[in-house]
Amino acid sequence: MVQGPVASSFPAPDAASTKAKAAMKFATRAVHAGSPHDPVTGAVIEPISLSTTFAQTAVGAPVGQYEYSRSSNPNRSNFEKAVASLEGARYALAYSSGSAATANILQSLAPGSHVISVSDVYGGTHRYFTQVAAAHGIAVTFSGSIEVDIENLVRPETKLVWIETPSNPTLTLVDIRAVSEAAHAYGIKVVVDNTFMSPYVQNPLNHGADIVVHSVTKYINGHSDVVMGVAAFNDDALYTRLLFLQNAIGAVPSPFDSWLAHRGLKTLHLRAKAATENATAVATALEASSQVIAVNYPGLNSHPQRYIAVKQHRNGMGGGMVSFRIKGGAEAAKRFCQKTHIFTLAESLGGVESLCEVPSSMTHAGIPRAEREAAGVYDDLVRLSCGVEDGEDLVADIQQALEAVAQEFPAEQ
Repeated sequence: MVQGPVASSFPAPDAASTKAKAAMKFATRAVHAGSPHDPVTGAVIEPISLSTTFAQTAVGAPVGQYEYSRSSNPNRSNFEKAVASLEGARYALAYSSGSAATANILQSLAPGSHVISVSDVYGGTHRYFTQVAAAHGIAVTFSGSIEVDIENLVRPETKLVWIETPSNPTLTLVDIRAVSEAAHAYGIKVVVDNTFMSPYVQNPLNHGADIVVHSVTKYINGHSDVVMGVAAFNDDALYTRLLFLQNAIGAVPSPFDSWLAHRGLKTLHLRAKAATENATAVATALEASSQVIAVNYPGLNSHPQRYIAVKQHRNGMGGGMVSFRIKGGAEAAKRFCQKTHIFTLAESLGGVESLCEVPSSMTHAGIPRAEREAAGVYDDLVRLSCGVEDGEDLVADIQQALEAVAQEFPAEQ
C-alpha cells in the first residue's frame, strides 16, 4: 500500500474552513484553491518543486509530507486540491494523460467485470475499452440510448457505467441523474467524462455521478501546452484504491505540467464563458447556412436535448464545442478545414485558440465505420473547438470557408 504521507495530501477538513470554502463562488475558488502562500518567501504563486525525493530526519520520518515524487509531489497535490474544489469533490487524483486516468479507473475493476458505455465516446476511450480492457478480462457494452437501455444491459458482473456528456463529437447529452439513479439501484458506479464541459459549466457529482474524469489537456489547462488527466470523487474507499493504483502504475504528471495546469485552471471561468459565447455565435451562423446539413450544439434551442443542458449546465451554457455536417461529403469536410484562416486544422480542443478537424479521419478514425455512423459520426462531420478570439472574426472565418467549399462542390447547391 501507499504510505501515509501520500494520503495526507487530503487531510481531514476543518469544519469552519470547509463551510467558508463552500460559500466561495467558483471564480474565487479557481484562483485560490490549492494555492497557499509560500511560508518561507511569502510568494503568492507556488514554486515548482522538481525534486524527485525528499529528505527524512529518521527512517520513515520525512521532513514534510512528501517522500518520493511518483507517490506525491507538492505541485501535483495543490493541483489536485484545486480540481477537487471546483468539482465539489473530497478528492482528486492527477495522471499523465486523460487516457491514463481512464486506465487507472478500469484497472480498479476485477477481471470478469462488465462496463456499460455510451456508444458515442472519445476514440481513445473506445480504443482502450475494446483493445486494452478486453485483454484484461473486462467486457464493455456500448449503448446509443443509455437512459433507456441501462436496465436491460445490466449484468450481475456490471461494475461501471461510463458516460460522456456532451459526447464526442456529436454533442449528445445524457441525463446524469437519471442514469445514476438507475445504476445505483444495482450498486453500480457511474463515471462521467466531463472534458467537453469543464468544471465551470457542469459538475457531474452534483447530479449523482460517482467519479468525474477530465482530459486536463483540454479546458482545465486551456493553453495547449500540457498533456494530463484527472479524476475527482467523494468515496473514501475509492480514494484508497485509486491512490494505490496511481502510485503503483506510476502514470503521473510532472511537477512542471502540474504547475502549468494549475495556472491554467485559475482562468477557467473566464475562458469557458468566452468560448461559450463564441461557440453560440458560430453555431447560430452555421445553422443559418445553406451549406450545412445539421448543427450539433447544446446551446441552441434546436438541440434535441436542450432541456438537459438547461438542467445540468451552468446557466444552460452550451460550452465551446460545435460539430456540423457539411454538404459535399467527406471531401467537402476536409476542404472546409483547409480553407479556414483562424481555425487551425488540428486534433485536441479546449485551448485558447480555435481548432477544426474531421473526426472520421482523425480523432475517431480507429472506430469501424458502421459503429461510427451508428453514433452519428459521418464522414461529412466537422468538429470545431471555439477558442477565445473575437467572436465576429470566428464567424467570418467559418462563413468564408463555407463559401469557398461551395464553389468547389457546386452540385451540392
